Amino acid sequence: MIFILVYCTAGISGGHINPAVTFGLFLGRKVSLIRAVLYMVAQCLGAICGVGLVKAFQKSYYHKYGGGANELAPGYNKGVGLGAEIIGTFVLVYTVFSATDPKRNARDSHVPVLAPLPIGFAVFMVHLATIPITGTGINPARSFGAAVIYNEDKPWDDHWIFWVGPFVGALIAAIYHQYILRAGAIKALGSFRSNA
Repeated sequence: MIFILVYCTAGISGGHINPAVTFGLFLGRKVSLIRAVLYMVAQCLGAICGVGLVKAFQKSYYHKYGGGANELAPGYNKGVGLGAEIIGTFVLVYTVFSATDPKRNARDSHVPVLAPLPIGFAVFMVHLATIPITGTGINPARSFGAAVIYNEDKPWDDHWIFWVGPFVGALIAAIYHQYILRAGAIKALGSFRSNA
């Protein structure tokens, strides 16, 4: 589903459907501050509307599964939940940076068309690892929309995890990709040119 959403919205918003990804791309100087804030507001409003539609059309499943609201699973502490969200979001945002890297696009002309595919796979793999711990947040808008519509105490108790974790994971991914990998690649290219 993420593959389809990113592919379909790429021409409209660049495929921005997650505030953590938008934040990471803002830190990587790929999106302006105004655009990032507007995207995040739209993403949160879209999530609220989406969860409202699910509640309206699938009431029994909606209540059976707690409105789809993220919460820390029994047996896990807040640190483990936060760590899962940080690592999961790092994987997602790093994959977005890698799949949309313009230097890679220059080498592989087919990559822009296929960029949503590794992003979708990254989301799938993160879900496999983190559903048992947090229900897989990695998208603060989705977590927020579900918490707003479900509006029970438990999802709000640890809701900060689903904002702080993804934003920290996005920050680490942006620093790693933009300032460690890219800086290393530029330095290596410079030393290669000076030796030639």
